[in-house]
Amino acid sequence: MKTSHTDDPIQPNEKRCSVCGAMKPLGEFLRRTGRRSGKHGRRGTCRACRKTAMNAPSYSTSDRPLTVSAEETASTAAGAVSLSVTSPAKASPKEDATAASVLKKRPRKRRRSGGAHKRQDGAAEQHAPQPKREKEQPPDVSFLKPTKLGFIRMRGKTDNGRRWYQEIEPELAYILVKEGAAVVVNRHTIRRLYSNKEFRQFILTRDQYTCRFCGQYGDTIDHELPRSKGGHTTPANCVCACYACNQRKASRDVDEFISAIQEESLE
Repeated sequence: MKTSHTDDPIQPNEKRCSVCGAMKPLGEFLRRTGRRSGKHGRRGTCRACRKTAMNAPSYSTSDRPLTVSAEETASTAAGAVSLSVTSPAKASPKEDATAASVLKKRPRKRRRSGGAHKRQDGAAEQHAPQPKREKEQPPDVSFLKPTKLGFIRMRGKTDNGRRWYQEIEPELAYILVKEGAAVVVNRHTIRRLYSNKEFRQFILTRDQYTCRFCGQYGDTIDHELPRSKGGHTTPANCVCACYACNQRKASRDVDEFISAIQEESLE
């Protein structure tokens, strides 16, 4: 009585080919990759059967029938089952072609990673029309909050475009923002709007190069409240003045200087 190959003891270093059914060493099988790889992770088809399947004659699309009958499908399935059950023997060309069709697997669909979805979403967002944002008003002085050291950070730029940074008292920061010399960037930072050169040009252009006191041509800047008495270099505290009025006013207040000019005119 002929015994089937399923009764043969399986050695740890041997594996049974799923096509020819012969017991062969593990070296005759290709290693698996990915999650199913391991010490004994091998493919189910031996190298010889794979080589036979690769060398099997291929049929062109013109020779291949457009429709397959149920009988041919059943015979193909029966041939594949007989190949896996019968003892090892030299396969015929028809059986080789059937084995090749069995070995061919459907191509796996690659799963898209999260990065691909993000890239596609980002591209869709770029092409999609974005709603126009209304210009928000800059926050006021109440938005400012001193740092843990009790200062407000102020930043700006020089006439050459070089950026600078310093820490000032909160009271000075509040005055600069209120009088239009700086704007609030965040809770702890303000930014100067003008460099020294830009500020001078802004004041002279605003006052049309006209002296605030005598009405003549002016090309200098004077502080209405002198810096020695607590005034600051802000658009609200600076005016255009001629050189003579600027020197005569010195450190006096505006009202005091105007009254002195009126007394001199009466004399």
